[in-house]
Amino acid sequence: MTSINSSTLTNTENEFSNLANPIDTVIKILGEPFCRGEKYAIYNSDCITGMNKLPADLVNLTITSPPYNIGKEYETPLPLNQYLNWCGDWIREIHRVTCLDGAFWLNVGYVPVDNIAKAMPLTYLLWDKVPFFLIQELVWNYGAGVATKHSLSPRNEKFLWYVKNKDQYTFNLDEIRDPDVKYPNQKKNGKLRCNTIGKNPSDVWQIAKVTSGANRSSSERTPHPAQFPMDLIDRLVKGFSNPSDLLLDPFMGSGTTAESAIRHNRYVIGFELRNDYCLQIKERLSFVENELTSRLF
Repeated sequence: MTSINSSTLTNTENEFSNLANPIDTVIKILGEPFCRGEKYAIYNSDCITGMNKLPADLVNLTITSPPYNIGKEYETPLPLNQYLNWCGDWIREIHRVTCLDGAFWLNVGYVPVDNIAKAMPLTYLLWDKVPFFLIQELVWNYGAGVATKHSLSPRNEKFLWYVKNKDQYTFNLDEIRDPDVKYPNQKKNGKLRCNTIGKNPSDVWQIAKVTSGANRSSSERTPHPAQFPMDLIDRLVKGFSNPSDLLLDPFMGSGTTAESAIRHNRYVIGFELRNDYCLQIKERLSFVENELTSRLF
């Protein structure tokens, strides 16, 4: 990984600190993206190479899910130690570009480990490679999934909530409260016991997966094989960033993080290696921009 001179970063930060649109800042540094809009810039390039050029303390929130190293169509599996070291490289870059009060939401899967585990959570193997402070683990529970005969059928994925400063970070609870309260009118000493907006959504979120296939495909389905539901990413965007913040997804995939950011008045930059996925993202975000623009008239 290319080293960065700290004085160069400082000069870059000073040069662009007064730009109103952070997307302009990014493009000034990285050059013209594969696709861009008022609130987004998507690069068809390696994320480590791209992030390495960005100044420190630029990004408010990163939401991402890297390749799991299990042989999906968009990855070439690496020896496990090499894969973990690669993860350490891009995680350190995310930490460097994250603002002092910023956050990092990471989703990773499971990998087999010879003679140790059939499905080892990658989080167990990455614990010493993450310089962030871990606030909490979130369990995403869904109904559909693979059925197994010799073990329990998997019905969840994990997200880890990391922050750069354990004493100062964004948490907009009211933005993500669950209105499904069992006893909304219950009182104590004459006062409602629960928040009128709703309850804390807890650390287990039950949200349906994006499904595919004839007569069962989700309305938001894209050609990407590993797509997160908008409901899930919307909660992360609204709950852990603020309007006009700059978001990052270094493994943009289907573009869900970018769509959610745009719909909720955030800026977003992303990296994606595959040209065909970038084309899909470009079409998706162009549709979103046109839809939002049409609402103004």
